[in-house]
Amino acid sequence: MKKLFVMACAALMTQVGVAQERGVLGQANTPNVALKSINLGDCKWTEGFWADKFEVAETSMVPYMGEVLTGDVGHALNNFKIAAGLKEGKHQGMHWHDGDFYKWIEASMYVYAQNGDKALLEEIDGYIKIIGEAQEEDGYIQTQVQLRNNVDRYENRKFHEMYNTGHLLTSACIHHRVTGQSNFLDIAVKHADFLYKTFNTDDPRYGRFGFNQTQIMGLVEMYRTTGNKNYLDLAERFINNRGKYEVEETPETQGYPIGDMVQERVPLRESDEAVGHAVLALYYYAGAADVASETGEKALVDALDRLWDNVTNKKMYVTGAVGQAHYGASTNRDKIEEGFIDAYMMPNMTAYNETCANVCNSMFSYRMLGLHGESKYADIMELVLYNSGLSGISLEGKDYFYSNPLRMVHGSRDYSKHNTETPVREPYLECFCCPPNIVRTIAKSSNWAYSLSKNGVAVNLYGSNRLETKLQDGSTVILNQVTNYPWEGTVNITVEKAKKQPFDVMLRIPNWAVGSTVKVNNEAVDVKVVEGEFATINRKWKKGDIVTLDMPMEVKLVEANPLVEEARNQVAVKRGPIVYCVETPDLPKDAKILDVYFKGGAPLKVNYNKDLLGGVATIEAPILIRKDQAKEDMYSTVDVPKFDESSIQLVPYFTWNNRGEAEMTVFMPVIWNNL
Repeated sequence: MKKLFVMACAALMTQVGVAQERGVLGQANTPNVALKSINLGDCKWTEGFWADKFEVAETSMVPYMGEVLTGDVGHALNNFKIAAGLKEGKHQGMHWHDGDFYKWIEASMYVYAQNGDKALLEEIDGYIKIIGEAQEEDGYIQTQVQLRNNVDRYENRKFHEMYNTGHLLTSACIHHRVTGQSNFLDIAVKHADFLYKTFNTDDPRYGRFGFNQTQIMGLVEMYRTTGNKNYLDLAERFINNRGKYEVEETPETQGYPIGDMVQERVPLRESDEAVGHAVLALYYYAGAADVASETGEKALVDALDRLWDNVTNKKMYVTGAVGQAHYGASTNRDKIEEGFIDAYMMPNMTAYNETCANVCNSMFSYRMLGLHGESKYADIMELVLYNSGLSGISLEGKDYFYSNPLRMVHGSRDYSKHNTETPVREPYLECFCCPPNIVRTIAKSSNWAYSLSKNGVAVNLYGSNRLETKLQDGSTVILNQVTNYPWEGTVNITVEKAKKQPFDVMLRIPNWAVGSTVKVNNEAVDVKVVEGEFATINRKWKKGDIVTLDMPMEVKLVEANPLVEEARNQVAVKRGPIVYCVETPDLPKDAKILDVYFKGGAPLKVNYNKDLLGGVATIEAPILIRKDQAKEDMYSTVDVPKFDESSIQLVPYFTWNNRGEAEMTVFMPVIWNNL
């Protein structure tokens, strides 16, 4: 009966909404958004940068990760088999390992939406069957608890049951939207109903449990998929519970930091500062944005606006990375791990910047883009995707960084004491949350490339692709985008099919793209073109129309706010959306990263090298190499420093550490030529 209810609700939603019923966010009937998701599979990368990245995801990232997680290295599938009675053994892996497996299934579905590989679907459906057999009769499923005789359900939040729940619900919704099948969704419905029965209560015993809150996003997607409002109500309850209870250690919280670490000291609607574990915080904010898009609550949106501004303008690195420190304290002096500390405290060498946190930053901005329809949010999505997101995975797609510092210097740290911080990418991380997170993001990137406005389409991300989708009035539009972005700034979008009535084509003008021009059929159009905003062209489009956007791709030097003490008198190099770095393979013999001084004001040359690091644009830059710098003494006197002049190439930050173990820096001390 329940299965019929789910299918009936899904069918009803499909009838009501002619578009977005299969979006990465299921926004067919979402009332309070300016921009909505396109359907999964409507946009496909065709060539160039993102097509290459998707091909690696399809042929290397997803298959290799599947081998890891379904074998004896990653343990995840084994845990489900043991819980299902199909195998003997004990739980292995972190408490959140179920969620890692769900994220990998989600990534597989994004690939399947593009290539329709039946073998991949059959493989995934086999794993879903095992998950269903592992699920308890009442809907509970958490292998890290089920396989421990001395642990009760929801006994202690350190077991991350909510995190696993959220990824189960989201993955099941994506599987359903891509395949039309209900086998995974049935499991999710059963579990979500159990969650509602358990947590729809004012009992303080459960009130503080909702930390690491992926379940909020998952519940909203379940509401969007099935129409069951219980799920939306429960998602809102989880938000309302934060900051509601006295912050104290209880049996349910022992063994994990409390207070700001898990965003429970201040109610969200009163918050104006991003605090605590960066992943926990940004999943929470993204989920709250999903709830706000359904309820339209102004207080919630206002709080999210303040938090987004705080993250972006006071606690985010030039690469779009977030989570400044491995260990630290909040402004309320609560213990913090892997998260936000005070504003403008932005270390380079000890920057933590967990890959998951960076990905979550883009997820939060994607939802804010939908809420407000402002291009500044897509700027952050793009910044993360090209820099602090991609840096988390190797070019061949099989090795991973957990943390993403802005400077790496040999001998500066004992990495044997840090199980998540390493000088090189690793083929397997015991804490495996980041690898499937970046892989699912790369696999779904084409679904972020466009959004639907009330009467048109917004171009969020640039890259050669083909879009065939329906506008919100049900009419079909087909666009073909051709560009060598991000290495070149010219984008051509050809209209292959359009309705007869006028509609909008909204072009994101990145905040760095000063002096951009827009033409249609090689003629200037009367459109406001301002960096940091959408340029909206409204006209009657016809087959063969070509929109041309030209964005200047000048090399820019970037300096931090003067309050960022660790970047004072230093610069980073950026061209378009790409942040660059210096890496030791490109330095003169025997030179070290800490010897490098940037020669400010000198001419910079851009070169494209198709044979380097998968094909990248490099920047040729004059530098000075310090010859007499003390290497051993803590402090030493100095006379006039001695420098050798040299010229090196800078490479994109995301490519570093793909030529062997190396030192690297994004920010460099600068000596200006004109001084």
